[in-house]
Amino acid sequence: MGAGKTAVSEQLVKQLPQAVMLDGDWCWAMDPFVVNDATKAMVMDNIQHLLNAFIQAPDLVNIVFCWVMDEQAIIDDVLAGLTMQGVRLVNVSLMPSAEKLTQNITADIRAGIRTADAIPQAIARLPKFAAVNSIKLDTTDLVPAQAAAMISKLPH
Repeated sequence: MGAGKTAVSEQLVKQLPQAVMLDGDWCWAMDPFVVNDATKAMVMDNIQHLLNAFIQAPDLVNIVFCWVMDEQAIIDDVLAGLTMQGVRLVNVSLMPSAEKLTQNITADIRAGIRTADAIPQAIARLPKFAAVNSIKLDTTDLVPAQAAAMISKLPH
């Protein structure tokens, strides 16, 4: 939420060979935006279905999946529905400073993409990433292409 996941992922998919990208937010693109047990299950099922299709596609080598996963349980739930034989997982959390996160979201508010309540919500999530089993990448001073380049150099 404002950390640059989509922008970094769009750059990353260009830098990796035979790559595809899935933004988990695409599976939530509904109006009205309704969060309940049924829509959560539907979104998880759709994400798992698409990721499994990408895993099985012989022409794809790299799958870039971005979504707010500030709890290990979210990651575990996604992985539980995937066929992971022969798959190497590289889990990265983008970690901007609270100030940078505020700047990013403020720009989105001005562009009409987000509302002001997104700032405190996003900042409140930052500490939760400490408990997530992932590589933490400080993106405070990075543009998306730089962050993507760093991620692309990780062993995968």
